[in-house]
Amino acid sequence: MGTPLGDFIRARRDSIQPESLGLPDHGRRRSPGLRRVDLAARAGISVEYLTRIEQGRDRNPSVAVVNALADALSLGPPERDHLRYLAKITGGVCSAHTRPAPPSRDVRPPVRQMLQLLEPGIAMVTNRLGDVLAHTGGFAALTGGTGLLDADGPNLTRYVFTDPRARTFFADWDTVADEQAFDLWRGPSVENAEWFTAQLARVAGADFTRRLHGHAIPPRGVLRLNHPAGPELRLLRETLELTADAQQLVVFLPADDRTAQEMDRLRHPHGRLRAIS
Repeated sequence: MGTPLGDFIRARRDSIQPESLGLPDHGRRRSPGLRRVDLAARAGISVEYLTRIEQGRDRNPSVAVVNALADALSLGPPERDHLRYLAKITGGVCSAHTRPAPPSRDVRPPVRQMLQLLEPGIAMVTNRLGDVLAHTGGFAALTGGTGLLDADGPNLTRYVFTDPRARTFFADWDTVADEQAFDLWRGPSVENAEWFTAQLARVAGADFTRRLHGHAIPPRGVLRLNHPAGPELRLLRETLELTADAQQLVVFLPADDRTAQEMDRLRHPHGRLRAIS
């Protein structure tokens, strides 16, 4: 059984062309990318040790080894952070013996008050697993007619991967899908992430599983939405980490004047501020 750390290292190794690192091309191989022997040599570790890490048989590499692998794979800052995070949680993944409880869906009253202050803006409180825990009326207007908030316990990750309407609503669906899969690794605890993905994987299929274990670092640029009412909306996202709650307050801001005008039009039928749901 592999580990998140081993999966990530193997995925990055497979994505590297040897010639990009000044290494010779050894011709046709059974798998693409950098050979284990080459990565091990660049990191200054043995092939046997690298194999144990990738296969999940060594779950506690030292900080020096993790940093050496990051250098050997030529990882950028976001990928290095993710590698270190996976090294930190991998032991917890393998040592869990009991079925964990789902993450809390409670939102503290002060956080709800912040949402009220943000009205009529677009904002939501979510966790890393994608549960939409609270939102403003502006967020309801933004997602009206898309089906996102139809469920009793709306979940953005489940919506992205299982609702056909999501592929139309999100103009860059592939990027959003990568974001949601990646964020599961940043869940309140890796045990909670496992609890959730065990349910989601059954209905989301192989595409979800491939993205989850591919560990693609999403760019998180402008969010483009195709609203059912007709307009294309372009939004910027600002995220406030509510660390003590293992939650996030996400605020969506119009990226251009046309989006701001369209959002005013979408909110207009309500006539006044809506209560926080």
